Amino acid sequence: MRASGVWRGVAAYVLWGLFPLYWTALEAIPALQIVAHRIVWSCLVLIPLVLGSMYRDARRRSRQPPGTVLARMINLRVVLPIYSAAALLIGLNWFLYVWGVNHGLVIGTSLGYFITPLVNVLLGVVILRESLTALQWVAVAIAASGVLYLWWAYGTLPWIALVLAGTFGTYGLVKKKAPMTPLFGLTVETGILFVPALIFLVAVDLNGSGAFGHAGTRTTVLLAGAGFVTTLPLLLFASAVQLVPLSTIGLLQYISPTIQFLLGVFVYREPFAPTQLIGFTIVWIALAVFGIDGYVTNAQPVRALDRVDL
Repeated sequence: MRASGVWRGVAAYVLWGLFPLYWTALEAIPALQIVAHRIVWSCLVLIPLVLGSMYRDARRRSRQPPGTVLARMINLRVVLPIYSAAALLIGLNWFLYVWGVNHGLVIGTSLGYFITPLVNVLLGVVILRESLTALQWVAVAIAASGVLYLWWAYGTLPWIALVLAGTFGTYGLVKKKAPMTPLFGLTVETGILFVPALIFLVAVDLNGSGAFGHAGTRTTVLLAGAGFVTTLPLLLFASAVQLVPLSTIGLLQYISPTIQFLLGVFVYREPFAPTQLIGFTIVWIALAVFGIDGYVTNAQPVRALDRVDL
């Protein structure tokens, strides 16, 4: 295991954890408009990166032009259904996350990403017929009791956390069947959403409610920068995952929701009552049991490549 890989992984997850600071700087803009900009600018950033990667790979492996290599890589009958589903799921996840952050639910969004690994496990059992160890079942039961406790304590389900975990967990399940690398796959996903997002942005601009170019230089730069903000941690992660074990990546992933949680409590001063702390503590105990089981049995807490597209 190389130390540089660990630090790149840490940097990626720290950046993902700091995302609330970026999106709350745009809190005056509707969440759907922010996400549309994120899709459009991410796609524009990713396309030259992917084309450059393809060209270098083609030069190393053969004398064939990159277009020929690309044509052989893509089987539209396989790629389109998988990546269309992935695009819809990640688009919904991005929207809910930005909406939650900008509506004072940073703590709730952090809970969603804390429980995502356990949702991944349940989906594996239900959909893929995977088996769990005894400790994994214990972890799932403890986490479920924590969510039920929060439901009882507040009289309502922590819906933002459950929906975020559900959409991202299902996204990871879909990506298990995806044939492309994370970078290439995210490019295809944003490409699928690019035209609808661009049409939406043109429409809101024409009706006078568009923020880009009309809400000040700072807002315009932040909206355009959403593409860079999205791709930078992805590139760091893609580099890290090649250098360190997946079990290490699986543990590093908890950096992001931890930072989000701390931001919600200490920066945004969101209400966090003792009853809420009890519910979170139950979930954290479940994650500790899950992590211990992963090391004891040499299992992977989470398939790392499913955790790349916050």
